[in-house]
Amino acid sequence: MERPFHLRLEDLPQILPVFPLPDVLLLPDGRLPLNIFEPRYLAMVQDALGWGRLIGMIQPNGTETAAGTEPPLYETGCAGRISSFSETDDGRILLTLTGVCRFKILREVESVRGYRRVAADWSHFRTDLDPIQEPEIDRARLLGVLKAYLKLRNIELNWNALESAGNLALTVSLPMALPFEPREKQAMLETATPAQRGETLLALLEMAVAEATGGLSIIKQ
Repeated sequence: MERPFHLRLEDLPQILPVFPLPDVLLLPDGRLPLNIFEPRYLAMVQDALGWGRLIGMIQPNGTETAAGTEPPLYETGCAGRISSFSETDDGRILLTLTGVCRFKILREVESVRGYRRVAADWSHFRTDLDPIQEPEIDRARLLGVLKAYLKLRNIELNWNALESAGNLALTVSLPMALPFEPREKQAMLETATPAQRGETLLALLEMAVAEATGGLSIIKQ
């Protein structure tokens, strides 16, 4: 299935504004709501609206830096297209990013109006732009361990919606929504395919349940 507002590899910019946020993951085809209020990121959104509507979401890599210096970034992020936005009376912008394609940072370039920019290499993830296909995943096993994980973490999700969601939707929404560690989120971002991301997601859920229960299975088959 073709995506609406489909982009080609050659449509993607060489220079990309980036929004570094820890613990926040955007994946291709995911939808990420953001509340923008910091002046430099308001400027970034205003500029992006005139330059293709693309913003790169990326995590700081957790390395400590000297006071007053920008934190280093992970090598891989995901660009999102501003698919909706609204302005508030108190000067904020509420927007939704729809994930388009992942990228690797070639180098960081000069900032503009306070926000960071990178030279982006899209070639490693060109398949993110291919027509949508449902990946093969062990769906029953995934939902079984997910139910145990949610119970242990006291997390409530719409179970009926999860059961009716397609495989691709599960491998996108769950990594973005669940409280994984930054390195775990990064591992899922960097997998080559949605099917491999599903395998990584399943492994992380099973490890989390095993650690919380001392290795005792509480998963109902």
